[in-house]
Amino acid sequence: MNTEKNKANSDKAEAIIAEVAKAEGFEMLERSAMRNLTDEARETYYKGYLAIRDKAKDRIEKEVNPIAPPVDVADFVNHIDYLVKKIGLGHVGISSDFDGGGGVYGWNDASETFNVTLELVRRGYTEEQIGNLWSGNLLRVLDEVQAVAKKIQAGEM
Repeated sequence: MNTEKNKANSDKAEAIIAEVAKAEGFEMLERSAMRNLTDEARETYYKGYLAIRDKAKDRIEKEVNPIAPPVDVADFVNHIDYLVKKIGLGHVGISSDFDGGGGVYGWNDASETFNVTLELVRRGYTEEQIGNLWSGNLLRVLDEVQAVAKKIQAGEM
């Protein structure tokens, strides 16, 4: 996706999060320091970090996003468009991990998946093409792999 746009937003948002953490007396850790924590300490830290990030959310929305917008659904679909032009629609699939926090503004969790489909429709993708992007291409490839596996198991390959 748009790495420059993402970095600009992320850097500014992290600065706000650091300010809020300092004001709250929460010590921010480098990623490498988190590896040295016990599982319990890492979980405790992560819960604290999420609370700080939640407290910073309104400031980020007001102070950061207007000047350094986050990567959004349009950027995500730009990436899909690029791949479709580069390798063809039959080789592109989209998905989500469905637990949120994916870093795409407007598609933060499964409840906002419709926004991706809507952007595809706005760009002229047909219902069939959208179906292939969301699942059809993956299912087709899985069927092909299963057919090859059956041939291998039967000694035909």
